[in-house]
Amino acid sequence: MRKLKNMWIVACLLQVSVVWAEKAPVDYVNPLMGTLSDFKLSAGNTYPAVAMPWGMNFWVPQTGKMGDGWQYKYDQYQIRGFKQTHQPSPWINDYGQFSLMPVIGNKINEEERASWFSHKAETVTPYYYGVYLADYDIRTELVPTERAVHFRFTFPQSDSAAVVIDAFDKGSYIRVVPEENKIIGYTTRNSGGVPDNFKNYFVIHFDKQPVSFSVWNNGKTVAGQELESNHVGAVVRFSTQRGEQVQARVASSFISFEQAELNLKELGGRSLEQLKDDGEKKWNDVLGRIAIDADEDQKQVFYSCLYRSVLFPRMFFEMDSAGKPVHYSPYNGKVLPGYMFTDTGFWDTFRCLFPLLNLVYPSVNQQMQEGLLNTYKESGFLPEWASPGHRDCMVGNNSASVVADGILKGVTPKNLWSGLYDAMVKSANSEHPTSTSTGRLGYEYYNKLGYIPYNVGIKENAARTLEYAYNDWCIWQIAKLLDRPQAEQELYRQRSMNYKNLYDASHKLMRGKNEDGTFQAPFNPFKWGDAFTEGNSWHYSWSVFHDVEGLIHLMDGKKSFTGMLDSVFSLPPVFDDSYYGFVIHEIREMQIMDMGNYAHGNQPIQHMIYLYNYAQEPWKTQYWLREVMNRMYKPTPDGYCGDEDNGQTSAWYVFSALGFYPVCPGSGQYVVGAPLVRKAVITLENGNKITIQAENNNKNNRYIQRMMMNGKDYTRNYLKHDDLIKGGSLNFKMGDKPNKKRGIMPQDAPYSMSGQQK
Repeated sequence: MRKLKNMWIVACLLQVSVVWAEKAPVDYVNPLMGTLSDFKLSAGNTYPAVAMPWGMNFWVPQTGKMGDGWQYKYDQYQIRGFKQTHQPSPWINDYGQFSLMPVIGNKINEEERASWFSHKAETVTPYYYGVYLADYDIRTELVPTERAVHFRFTFPQSDSAAVVIDAFDKGSYIRVVPEENKIIGYTTRNSGGVPDNFKNYFVIHFDKQPVSFSVWNNGKTVAGQELESNHVGAVVRFSTQRGEQVQARVASSFISFEQAELNLKELGGRSLEQLKDDGEKKWNDVLGRIAIDADEDQKQVFYSCLYRSVLFPRMFFEMDSAGKPVHYSPYNGKVLPGYMFTDTGFWDTFRCLFPLLNLVYPSVNQQMQEGLLNTYKESGFLPEWASPGHRDCMVGNNSASVVADGILKGVTPKNLWSGLYDAMVKSANSEHPTSTSTGRLGYEYYNKLGYIPYNVGIKENAARTLEYAYNDWCIWQIAKLLDRPQAEQELYRQRSMNYKNLYDASHKLMRGKNEDGTFQAPFNPFKWGDAFTEGNSWHYSWSVFHDVEGLIHLMDGKKSFTGMLDSVFSLPPVFDDSYYGFVIHEIREMQIMDMGNYAHGNQPIQHMIYLYNYAQEPWKTQYWLREVMNRMYKPTPDGYCGDEDNGQTSAWYVFSALGFYPVCPGSGQYVVGAPLVRKAVITLENGNKITIQAENNNKNNRYIQRMMMNGKDYTRNYLKHDDLIKGGSLNFKMGDKPNKKRGIMPQDAPYSMSGQQK
C-alpha cells in the first residue's frame, strides 16, 4: 500500500513538473512591473502596454485624468476608459490618443463614467487585457494587433448599455455612420513634436445594431451626427441581455480615414480568441529568442524586462494597399514611402537597447536604420529624442552611436551607409533651430575649444562635452570604414579625446570648465545637474565609453581608478539638489537604495560596474552586478529602481543576466560580467545559437572561477560580436569566492582607444 502511495505521489509530482515546464516565455511577463510610480518616486514609470512588439499603437486602461502622464497607476482604483496610447514616458507624455469606455446610463465625461475595479479581477498580459468594471457589471476585453484592436464588452441586462468614445481635447472630430454601425473621428491632442496638420484618424465598427447614436461636445450631448471642436466624442447605445457581448473592431492611422480602414484589415475575420492566440504566439516567438533556466522570480524579471525591451522604438509606418511601408512624416507633414520609427530617447537607449536589437533582432533594426535616414532626409537632422518628431529633451548626440553600432555590426544595409554618415556629420556640426536636444547645442564652442564652457549659458555643459567626445569616436569609426579623407578621419579622432579637457586631477573627477580655461568654482562633486545631466560628477566621470584606459591613466593608474570606483559605493548617499531647487525623483531613488552614491535608477552610471574589468579586478564587477540584479529588480509593481526609460534599464538586466554587456557600442565588444541564469540559449536570426551555461550558479556563487568559450579556456574580459554571431558555447564555473588570477593580464582588458585596439 505504501509503495502504491509513493508511486502516486511521484506521478503527481511528475505531472506538476510537466505543467510547470510548459510555461512559455510570455507567461512570465508582468506588464504591471514598474506601475507603482508617481512624480516623486519612480519604480519604473511604466504602464501596462497591451501591444504587439514594436507596434504602432499600444492600449492601456486609463486610471489617470486626461493629459496626465501617469495614465495608469497601480494604486488607483478607477478606470476612466481604455485608451490608445503612444506615450513613451510620463515626462514626454502622449499623442494620438482616444478612448472607449462601456457604461450603463448617460455618463459621458471621464469623472462620471469612471468605474471601480480590482487588480484581483484584472488579467494583464502583453497581448490581452481583461477587467471587470464593478460599477456597471461589465467585463471589458481587448486584444491588439500592430495598428488595430478588437474589443469585447460583456454587458448586463439593460436598456441603457452604451459605449462612450472620447476623442480627447485640444482639437478633435467625430462622426457617426448609423447605416454602417460605425464611428469615425480624429484626435489632434499631442505634447509637441508634430507638424500643424497632425491628426490620428480612427474608425470603430460595432457588430451589433445600436439603439441610437449621439455626439457630444465637452461632455454634453448635442444634436447632429458630426462635430468638430475642442473636445468631442460619441455615445453608442444598446439594449442588451445579461451576458450579451458587443464587439468593436478599431483601427487608426496617422495618414487618413481610408488608411485606418486598411489598417483594420489586420484583424481579418479572426475572433477575439483567435487574435489572442495569434498574439500569444507572436510574443512567444519574440521573447523565445532567448530561452533561460533560472529561479522562477528571476524568469519573471527577465522576461518582463525583455518585453519592455521590444516595445520601443515603435513603428510609425503603415502598409499601403500594395503592402509597402508608407508613413506620415512627423517632421514635414507629408505622406512618404518607407519606414519610420519613433518614441525613443537615444540618451537612454544607445547604451544597450540598440545593441540588444543588433544581436537578437537585427532585421528589426535594419528597418529602424532606414527610418533614421528618412528622418534626416525629412528634417535635416538625425533624431535624438523623437516623440513622434524632434523633442526638446536630454543631451548628447548619441544618434551617432546608434548609427555606428548598426553599421559596424553589419546590420545596416550598405546602401544606407553613406547617407547615414552624412547625417552624422551634419548633426554633429549644427544646432536644430527649435530643439536644443537635436544636433549639438554648443557645437561651435566644442569644435573650437574642445569642450563646452561652463559659463556661457549652456546648461549641462560637461555632460554634453563627454557625450560629444564619445559620439565623435563613433563618427571616426565610420569615417575609417568608408575611407574618408585622412584629414577628416583625424579630426574626429582628435575630438574623441576631448573628454580629457574636463578632467580635474585635484578631485580625480570631471568638472565644468570656463571659457578662459579655468575650472568652475566652487565645485561640489555631489551637486546634481548644473554641469551634468540628472546626475553628479561621481556619476558622469565614467562616461568615457571608448577610452577607459585613457581615463585610468588620468586617474593615476589602475589602483587609483578602482579605488574611485569603490568610492561610489562606499560614499554615503549625500547630494546637493540646489540646481533643481527640490529633490528630483532620480536623487531620491539613489538615496533610498542603500548602495552609496550609485544611482542605477538613471542611465549615466549604468555601465560603471563593468569598468573593473579594464583595471584587473573583474571580481568586483561580478559582485556588484549580482547586488544590483538581486536588490533593484523585482517582478512587482514597484519592480524598478527608477525610470525604465524605453527599454534601456530593462535591456541592462537582460544583458547582465546573460553575463555580458556592451559598454562601448561601436567597439564590436561586450564586456564580461557574470551570468545570473543557470543556462540560456540565444537563437540568432542567422540560425546560429549561443549557449550559455553557468555551473554551480546560485545566490552564493556569484564569482567566475573559470570560463570556457567553445570548449577552450577563456580569460578575456570581453566577447567579440563577430564571434558570438557565429554561435557557440560559453561555459562558466561559478564559486562563492573571487578568482583573483583570472582576467588580470593587460591583454584581458576590453577595447580602449588609448590601448591595444583588439
